[in-house]
Amino acid sequence: MSSTVWWEGAEKTRVLIAPDSGCGGNKPGELLTLRHPKSENGTCYFLNNEMLQEIQWFKQSYGSWFLGDYISEDGSLYMATPVDPVFILLPIFDEARMKKGEDSGKFRQLDEILFVEGYPGYQHLLSLAEKCMEIVCQTQEVGSMKFYRLDNSKVLAWLSCKVYCLKKSLPELDKNYAAQDEKQTLVDAVSIVGEYLKTEPWLKLLYDHLGLKFVDPTMKETNMENLPTANENSMASSNSLQEKANKKPGKFGKQTKQAKVETGSKNIRDMFSRACKKKC
Repeated sequence: MSSTVWWEGAEKTRVLIAPDSGCGGNKPGELLTLRHPKSENGTCYFLNNEMLQEIQWFKQSYGSWFLGDYISEDGSLYMATPVDPVFILLPIFDEARMKKGEDSGKFRQLDEILFVEGYPGYQHLLSLAEKCMEIVCQTQEVGSMKFYRLDNSKVLAWLSCKVYCLKKSLPELDKNYAAQDEKQTLVDAVSIVGEYLKTEPWLKLLYDHLGLKFVDPTMKETNMENLPTANENSMASSNSLQEKANKKPGKFGKQTKQAKVETGSKNIRDMFSRACKKKC
């Protein structure tokens, strides 16, 4: 079921696709600004019917939306997709226990843990935290009060479960994963889960827990930035062809054209060399 909801007080009109709250449109949900679990930057999330969702953004070069009698000049599209709230709350609970060295840290109440200066949106996650955070926390009850403390072993067990579930699903989502060994698929699954984890301590601890060699994601990005772009490759090939043409001009037009095609072409086996190494 889908419905159109207008937020009062919005400065600009945006189109957001999200699951219906099932409340007849009376409670369309809340947009919350929370800290991203990896970058710690303020990020917009959508809380709807006790489900936390992250917002994905898509935009084409040209486009507009026709919304009834209204035209929205901004043709961008926002899509809300479910995210496990444990990922979002993990760094908040990690900071709240105030762990030092070998000390396990302190037990805290949820209202204390979710009080994050500058981010009042966490207060809206109180009931959600009560339902989901016990899986990664130790708890103690004193009278009617309940206290939480993040537990490393529980966190790693939960993360490992996430990784292995994703590893099982990847070949079903993309057949290319069937061409590589299980260890590489496991590494890819850890890399995807790592998009929601800080490198210190959780990502490194997860690699170690799974018996994998840690690969710093920032190093991958640096290596990709150093690779020549498609335009640079094209320019280099053109310059090489021009130099050869100047040194040995062809006697016939057809021969010269054939030489250019052969010089700029690549062996098709090069396209699959990396996949073959992974498979063997």
